[in-house]
Amino acid sequence: MLNPSEVKTVLETALLAAQEPVPIAQLRKLFDDEVGADTVRRLLDELRDEWSARGVQLVNLASGWRFQTRPEFQRHLDRMSPEKAPRYSRAVLETLAIIAYRQPATRGDIEEVRGVTVSPNIIKSLESRNWIDVVGHRDAPGRPALYATTKTFLDDLGLRSLQELPPLEEISKSLEGTQAPLAEPVPAPADPAEGPPAGTDEGPTIEAEPQQA
Repeated sequence: MLNPSEVKTVLETALLAAQEPVPIAQLRKLFDDEVGADTVRRLLDELRDEWSARGVQLVNLASGWRFQTRPEFQRHLDRMSPEKAPRYSRAVLETLAIIAYRQPATRGDIEEVRGVTVSPNIIKSLESRNWIDVVGHRDAPGRPALYATTKTFLDDLGLRSLQELPPLEEISKSLEGTQAPLAEPVPAPADPAEGPPAGTDEGPTIEAEPQQA
């Protein structure tokens, strides 16, 4: 049986080698489930503290634990890679924000808020990034698909749950790596008597923040 220090070293090694966030249940398999979940959590918390003053941090996300670079160092790392970050139109980001705060939501719900037809390409873009997924169908004519955000979306925002979602105007800052908010604030559907805001699917594209695992 490994002692706590050895267990911590194994956890550290596995997380540094992992390409994706690793849940505690998966980490326990490193020890044939002989190490309890509470012990794993405690040692992960200790590891997080030990890495707190470094350029890489250990974070707990929706899908599990992972090491990632601190955002303040991203501009330096970008100089090492010629690859451009994915670019998304404001229409894509507005659609994502509506789904995040109204989920589950149909295309009709999105169009009601944005005031314009949702292009199928917008939905495809969000699905290809694995930020949204179909979670069911509304019991209405045509049984429209219901969309919700995924754990990958939360991981990319650095969150563990939907309850940690930032204020609406902060979503684009987190995903884009830019200080510019969404084209127009997307209002919450608090008052159905209010008409939908004017909108357009035309507009400049914005770079999404590259993720460093």
